[in-house]
Amino acid sequence: MEDNPWQTLGVQTVYDNRWIRVEHREVLHPGGGRGIYGLVHFKNRAIGVIPLEADGSTYLVGQYRYALGQYSWELPEGGGPLEEDPLEAARRELREETGLEADHWQLLLKMHLSNSVTDEVSLIYLARGLRSGPAQPEETERLRVERLPFEEVYRRVVAGEITDAITVAGVLRVQALRLAGEL
Repeated sequence: MEDNPWQTLGVQTVYDNRWIRVEHREVLHPGGGRGIYGLVHFKNRAIGVIPLEADGSTYLVGQYRYALGQYSWELPEGGGPLEEDPLEAARRELREETGLEADHWQLLLKMHLSNSVTDEVSLIYLARGLRSGPAQPEETERLRVERLPFEEVYRRVVAGEITDAITVAGVLRVQALRLAGEL
């Protein structure tokens, strides 16, 4: 393991809400000079779920993403507080957004979403043995759910039609497992 070549000289919180904290940091960088660093600390994990039916189909959720100013198709996903069991957060997000519940869960990936300025961590689960129920979206969400063949979702990822990082990484991981005969 490498030693940390950065030295933090001071930290000032410039913004704080229930989801993020933004810090201005005075640092000594690896070259030895003084500098600044902006850091966004996330108070939730990003959780994504690939619900996979026995016939190989999966589900995408469509919604307007305010930060991007555009509509986005993505896996069922959301935030789970750091103190919450991530699997419970995944179960909740799947149920809220699609109404689905699953008997079998597998952690597919743990990744950092933007490690240059944030500490956000994402976990992506595979859910199988699905049962349908009523969706329970949050009041801030207006969602559209589509069931599609996995091959179509993979095609959309490869074509650049789906750009959500969690969805891209999760779909590519499932495709790699399928090609290796591990799914």
